[in-house]
Amino acid sequence: MNIIAAALPMLLKGLQVTVYIFIIAILLGFLIGLIMALFRLSPIKILNWIAKVYVDAIRGTPFIVQLFFIYFGVNSLHLVSLDNMTAGIITVAINAGAYFAEIIRAGIQSIDKGQTEAARSIGLTSSQAMRYVILPQAFRRMLPTITNQSIISLKDTSLLSVIGIADLTQQGQIQASATFEAFKIWLAVGVIYFIVIYLLSLLANFVERKFELR
Repeated sequence: MNIIAAALPMLLKGLQVTVYIFIIAILLGFLIGLIMALFRLSPIKILNWIAKVYVDAIRGTPFIVQLFFIYFGVNSLHLVSLDNMTAGIITVAINAGAYFAEIIRAGIQSIDKGQTEAARSIGLTSSQAMRYVILPQAFRRMLPTITNQSIISLKDTSLLSVIGIADLTQQGQIQASATFEAFKIWLAVGVIYFIVIYLLSLLANFVERKFELR
């Protein structure tokens, strides 16, 4: 226990980095997913094609390859200079966005078309109908799947340690090497991840119940 107590401050520092990356990446990922979902549903073929290529490319390649491509590949072009934190956030956001796009698209398509027709009949434009009528209903249905994908993205942040980001996993590696107590350190890291994911699930359940009461 003394080993874990001594390592805990550094592990919690790494947790702060993990949570910071996760929150920013998920917000960006959801925005990307929403835009790509609307592109997929657009009658404009070029927008539909762009979204389809993006979703298929991201879902068809491993996360770690995407990370290396953005951090090492893009930086090698010398057009931009991405630090490891920025590259990590971008990768998680782009990866999550592809999955969110399909979740949002399916959620929107699950809403009866009569809802759109009813909204248009009272004078709402197509964008207003989507914003005020369709998306709120679709979001209720999407929430459990969005939560699951968010948890997967949170787990994916553990791979960011390979590009030197001092997240929870990286701090776990450092502490395990320094103390030679790999079992205890990685047990502590696993427990911390479990607690964070459990709390995220509780928050999602709370929000879901709030929506159901409306």
